[in-house]
Amino acid sequence: MKLNNTVVCPPLYWRLFSVWYRHMRVYTKNIFSNGLPPFLEPLLFLAGVGLGLGTYITQSMEGLSYLEFLGTGLLVTAAMFTASFECSFGTFIRLEFDKVYDGMLASPLTVNNLIVGEIIWAGTKGLFFSFAVLCILAVFGVIHLPYSLLAPLVGFLTGVMFAVISMLITSFVRVINQLNFFFTGFISPMFFFSGVVFPTSNLPNYIQPLVEIVPLTHCVRLVRAVCANHYQMIHLWDLFYIAVFILVVGFFAVRRLRKRMVN
Repeated sequence: MKLNNTVVCPPLYWRLFSVWYRHMRVYTKNIFSNGLPPFLEPLLFLAGVGLGLGTYITQSMEGLSYLEFLGTGLLVTAAMFTASFECSFGTFIRLEFDKVYDGMLASPLTVNNLIVGEIIWAGTKGLFFSFAVLCILAVFGVIHLPYSLLAPLVGFLTGVMFAVISMLITSFVRVINQLNFFFTGFISPMFFFSGVVFPTSNLPNYIQPLVEIVPLTHCVRLVRAVCANHYQMIHLWDLFYIAVFILVVGFFAVRRLRKRMVN
């Protein structure tokens, strides 16, 4: 905008919001096809795995029935998958094929504004997907309110965390099919080895340190504490890990993507 022939740049919060708002408008343009699957996927998964396999598992896991144990894990895996897709395939397509960023950077937005706004949008999708899973779990009595209402906030943090790592990976990718290695070799294994489908304490002792390095482990442990309203000192470590991960990985993701967009 101009004021007395002087170009005035919009405030930071407005620039970030404009990126978020653009993605929100695109996403809600097909609200039925985009908004319904997040509610159906956990229902099908719980029916197929939780009810089927759960009937053979009678012992409690970390003080929860298997259906509760699995359901609480799904709260953050939904956020992980949607944020990872959004900031890998989605970012690559907007960058290389649709050239969306070229038009956005012609506005008062900086490259940093664009990338950070995209990360915030991915976190918002993580929150929404966690909320969708929460609704299904609450309707069928798998988890109990009101403590579980805080779970989507963990979904937001999960979305942001996997947005930054996905963007960092995308900054190295030259062919879109290379992203398949990211999902097959990194994202999918975390679903099974981060305490979602079975307690990580059952893993061999020599693997336990590796489990603590895996990002999803901390999100799963934190969301279960929120749903059960039972907190321990280790959950402070989980919050610290998530915060440091977002800041450090986010720094390199922004740096590399900024260089790629400018070039």
